[in-house]
Amino acid sequence: MSYLAGTYEVVVIGGGHAGIEAALAAARLGHRTLMITTNLDSVGNMPCNPSIGGTAKGQLVREIDALGGEMGRAADACGIQFRMLNRGKGPAVHSPRAQADRAAYKQYMKEVLEHCENLSIRQGEAAEILTQEGKVSGVLCVGGALYETRALVVCTGTFLNSRIFIGEQNIFSGPDGLAAATHLTESLEKLGLHTRRFKTGTPARVDARSIDFSALEVQRGDEPPRPFSFDFQRQLDNDSLCYLTYTNSHTHEIIRKSLDRSPLYGGEIQGVGPRYCPSIEDKIVRFSTKERHQVFIEPCGKNSGEMYLQGLSTSLPEDVQLAFLRTVPGLEKVEIMRPGYAIEYDCLDPTQLTSGLGVRGVPGLYAAGQICGTSGYEEAAGQGLIAGVNAARFLEGREEVVLARSDGYIGTLIDDIVTKGTNEPYRMMTSRSEYRLLLRQDNADARLMPLGHAIGLVSQQRLDKMQRDYDQVAEEIRRLQKTAVSGPALARVLEERGSAPVGQGILLSDLLRRPEISYDCLAPLDSGRPPLSEKVREQVEIQTKYQGYIQRELRQVEEHKKLEEKRLPEDLDYLSMSTLRLEARQKLDALRPRSLGQASRISGVSPSDIAALMILLGQRGK
Repeated sequence: MSYLAGTYEVVVIGGGHAGIEAALAAARLGHRTLMITTNLDSVGNMPCNPSIGGTAKGQLVREIDALGGEMGRAADACGIQFRMLNRGKGPAVHSPRAQADRAAYKQYMKEVLEHCENLSIRQGEAAEILTQEGKVSGVLCVGGALYETRALVVCTGTFLNSRIFIGEQNIFSGPDGLAAATHLTESLEKLGLHTRRFKTGTPARVDARSIDFSALEVQRGDEPPRPFSFDFQRQLDNDSLCYLTYTNSHTHEIIRKSLDRSPLYGGEIQGVGPRYCPSIEDKIVRFSTKERHQVFIEPCGKNSGEMYLQGLSTSLPEDVQLAFLRTVPGLEKVEIMRPGYAIEYDCLDPTQLTSGLGVRGVPGLYAAGQICGTSGYEEAAGQGLIAGVNAARFLEGREEVVLARSDGYIGTLIDDIVTKGTNEPYRMMTSRSEYRLLLRQDNADARLMPLGHAIGLVSQQRLDKMQRDYDQVAEEIRRLQKTAVSGPALARVLEERGSAPVGQGILLSDLLRRPEISYDCLAPLDSGRPPLSEKVREQVEIQTKYQGYIQRELRQVEEHKKLEEKRLPEDLDYLSMSTLRLEARQKLDALRPRSLGQASRISGVSPSDIAALMILLGQRGK
């Protein structure tokens, strides 16, 4: 028996990282929004590693912040150790990462949601998506509560028909022992959507009191720590320690002898797992000649005794987990608090989505996060933000916001999954972007804050502050290009830095282009240098050193934009285009690309198909 429980403009299903950003975005844009989640105490939960950021993922978080999302601010407020990864490489792959206090992060996000204007949150399980004349009209919950709405964002994470595997034991359950969502998959399939089974996993959490920390390598945070949010002002908490140890041949032997008890190798698990985050069983089998594997031991919070064993994800039985853990240096007497497990769940084929994360054929329906075949908190949050924005714009009758691949990692992520699809949980990596020198973590504000402001999520004050910073950058670069130095002081600096001497004077900009010369080491030569913030100094150095490479990528972007700007009519009859190969016709008809650029990235569509398509469109005046 159902009853009308309320009417909202936007409803978001799910309170994970995608659902949070979707709900906040829609509500902050002025639309009455409801978030439905199976457990209010698990809002913002981190069922896997209690960290935010990492390689490529840190770029995603900074882009979310620049667009007006919440994840970066939450990570700064709840982080307990901050590091910039890949510092030994160029700035294109520098990636911020923070170990987070798991409990504090959930509390922070719940408080933000509860105090957000236009937003209500309810505990319940969504059971059915309702439509009228093919358009979203509401959502029905288990228990009978019916919520009317015209826009719906599905952010169910790993909960759809989820099943936990620990050795021979397998039960219907969501992550962390939370209840699985067992009804919504059937409703999605009734709408004509294709689903598949993916799986992921997590390692054991162990008691810090049972670890011999003297046998471990200490991993400290950076000093000074770098925040995620471009507006963060206060002191960051950076005192917590992480640790490093390694597996060994004894560890591997125990695992090999127990593979017959692994649900992964016994056939019980049918879902496809992430290639780039394999279980320890997978590592032992796939990399059989490798003598050891890294294990990072990380705290789950300031006031928690649980330690997370990154690198040891497993679905082996509990007794096997304990046995192989106790072969690892520092863990000889370890006690498990929560065993590792694999989790299998339903998700959508993301090629059924538009570039704005709308479900094709069901106006008003959007999806974001792991239901779209991705993995990771950061990938989910980036999608959630875009889906929430576009749900709001749908109500306003406005065109979807679509990020191009050249706009950011969020654009690359979404384009990859909706254009190419994914046969395994998709993880963002710097190598997935052809523009990674342009899409650095340090310049996400310059790239995306103007769009965030245009959308309505970034204030004019925040935009003006960013613009003042980059005006200073441009002014200082111009000054360096006009200022020459010479004499004994220059000779001393060059000698100290191991840099080749110069016969005459040299421009400061040319000097700064040398790899061994930093902006700060120019200070003794530069009496006219203005007082600049660390951020501005960093931008001056990066833009000067990499000017040639940046200009080359910008030219590539301009070339690719020509295809991206050639929009394809939504009503094209691809199947009737006999000059295209059959595979291309079928793929184009199924995926309905928005532009020639997107069409060119579809697997099975060749350059000759694109050329033929351009000729056909020209003949038809389109």
